[in-house]
Amino acid sequence: MRRPFPTSASSLRARLLLGILVPVALVIAVNSVSLYRQSLAAATIAYDRTLLASAKTIGEQLDVTGYDEAAVLRAVVPYSALEAFEADSQSRMYYRVSTLNGEMISGFDEVPFWRGTLPIRPPYAALVDFYDAEFRGQQVRIAVLLQPVASAVGRGMAVVQVAETLEIRETLARKLLLDTLWRQAVLLAVIAGVTALVVQRATQPVRALGEAIEARAADDLSPIEAPDAPRELRPLVEATTRVMGRLQALLDHQKRFVRDSAHQLRTPLAVLKAQVQSARRGDVPADQALGEIDATVARATTLANQMLSLAKVEQLRQQPESSTQDLGEVVRQVALDVSPLIADKALDFELDAHAVPVHAHRWMLQELTRNLLHNAIKHSPRGGMLSVRVRADDGEALLGIADAGPGIPDELRGRLFAPFSAGDMASGSGLGLAICQEIVHALGGTIALDNRLADGRVVGLDATVRLPLEQG
Repeated sequence: MRRPFPTSASSLRARLLLGILVPVALVIAVNSVSLYRQSLAAATIAYDRTLLASAKTIGEQLDVTGYDEAAVLRAVVPYSALEAFEADSQSRMYYRVSTLNGEMISGFDEVPFWRGTLPIRPPYAALVDFYDAEFRGQQVRIAVLLQPVASAVGRGMAVVQVAETLEIRETLARKLLLDTLWRQAVLLAVIAGVTALVVQRATQPVRALGEAIEARAADDLSPIEAPDAPRELRPLVEATTRVMGRLQALLDHQKRFVRDSAHQLRTPLAVLKAQVQSARRGDVPADQALGEIDATVARATTLANQMLSLAKVEQLRQQPESSTQDLGEVVRQVALDVSPLIADKALDFELDAHAVPVHAHRWMLQELTRNLLHNAIKHSPRGGMLSVRVRADDGEALLGIADAGPGIPDELRGRLFAPFSAGDMASGSGLGLAICQEIVHALGGTIALDNRLADGRVVGLDATVRLPLEQG
């Protein structure tokens, strides 16, 4: 059963919607606040004009006798004169007419006398000021008009104050706010709908690609054909195709391994069975039969071990958990392990291994060195020369093994690293050099086997391995 994706991971559609709608919502919120403030300021200016008109109307009802400090002001202002300026029954207007000294002339005595100063640049062509105050427990907006009063018998200055409660202003502010929010909410809903539709259409290729991959057969790892995929999806398609290619190569390797294993192990097992049957019939002496069986079992064991090593190389190739290794130290350790074989053939052995860092699995380096040394020891004549050197050369790690063997025949050179292509199948499985080549390729290096010539004849074989040098 197909394993679902974790539910905690947000969908691409949700991310796109959030990425688009959240900034838009923030812009709309900021715009709404700005628009509300501008509308409220405009409404305040409009209602302040009404207050100023009321103050001017009251100022026109004033009369004066006497001049300047001796002026006596009189006002006959019925409250009905202000009714024309009341917007509706929600708000009430109050007034007070005073002298410059604050002496009450007419109106509501509870209205506090103005103690402020006129603005340097008033918004109107009059001596007027606006401010907020409290009257009878209510917040009010007050307009103050310094009204010159003149008549045939006098001249003076009056202070006219007109106060209006804020109910109508607050109602208008709420209406402006609700109208603004309603329109912005509709705009946000339209943007959300359009965004959802666009995201739905934009993600359709992703869903189509997923359905196409889901509909494939379990063993279909062929490249994904998506010529109509959007440009943003092509990296995903290419990466998926590369992964499928690696999986196909791994499966092919496994199939080849199983096929080769079945083919190569069948022969030694058949020989072993025939030898056992021959021994039971008494066709050959018991010691000879046991010796032949032991040799067959040894060859089969070597073959099985090398095939497992070949499979392990491919397994480690898929695992990036490698570390820095000292190639010189690894070679010295392997040389110590095979020293009994070197001593058995009385070889003139020389080891010159410097500390050279490489990035690799330690087992790979050990298996590479062991196979190359085994081949060199096996093909070296008794008492011959065998030298091993490890050093850094031109930015690479160099492993060189030189023996005094017969070299490589020309007819074998073309298939030297192919599995099961040993020069002498009776004494080898033909997998040693194949394992070496797989290891070197996995480590990103090169391997070469060259005959060493002297006076026109082959005097030995040089095995040269170059691996990337670990940069400290």
